[in-house]
Amino acid sequence: MSADLGQPFVVENRPGATGTLGHNYVARSRPDGTTLLLGTNSTYAIAPHLTASLPYDNAAAFTGISLIASSPQILCVHPDVPARNLAEFLALARARPDAFSFGTSGIGGTSHLATEMLMGMAGFSMVHVPYRGGGPAAQALLAGETRVTFIDLITALPFIAGGQVRALGTSTLRRAALAPEVPTIAEAGLPGFDSSTDFALLAPAGTPDAVVRQLAAASAAALRAPEVKAKLEAAGITILAEGPEQWPGYFARENAKWGGIIRARSIRVP
Repeated sequence: MSADLGQPFVVENRPGATGTLGHNYVARSRPDGTTLLLGTNSTYAIAPHLTASLPYDNAAAFTGISLIASSPQILCVHPDVPARNLAEFLALARARPDAFSFGTSGIGGTSHLATEMLMGMAGFSMVHVPYRGGGPAAQALLAGETRVTFIDLITALPFIAGGQVRALGTSTLRRAALAPEVPTIAEAGLPGFDSSTDFALLAPAGTPDAVVRQLAAASAAALRAPEVKAKLEAAGITILAEGPEQWPGYFARENAKWGGIIRARSIRVP
């Protein structure tokens, strides 16, 4: 994008409060197209339903530039779990309420909400063990501290290949190109199950339409660049490059979906 637009891009990480600190910074920035936000659905579609009050209006504070990409997760179990597939695991979990513990990257993360959706759709429960990030949650599964975890595709692949975990299903509706042998959770017994980590490029509300269109075109061109496309696909990421026209509908669907699950499952941030 920098080469296309002739402007330098500086990445400024602003972590904290499940990503809402970074969102608040951009929401309060001048809507001139020079301050942008790279966010994920864990923040723009999940966090608002977990937090009693935000310092910005999530529905009105941003303009969507592009839904950039999506990354699936793999439902993995420790090898000691006597289940070879999703159906066998669900039978075990239903027969032994709360006998299994599941690790996540933290309360409100996509791995947490995907597991809550799984339990809600399949009618069973497990003990939640939140960690400080996806890496520690994966390591806890490897060590046998937990029995079940949704792990990002690219992280899970070497563990699956090495027999350190067993893959039961892919979280998205389509099988992952890097793991075509792993069935989707939807086709393995829970029709309609669909969860992913989505990445979006946003700007402060009020950014001129011409600027938004220019940035959208530049981001789409960057995603089509062979070297960028190759790196993302090698990381198990699906390029979407959907423009500002698709953003309102997608944003509404994601918020309705995760907000409904959060309310139905009574999930709260301590």
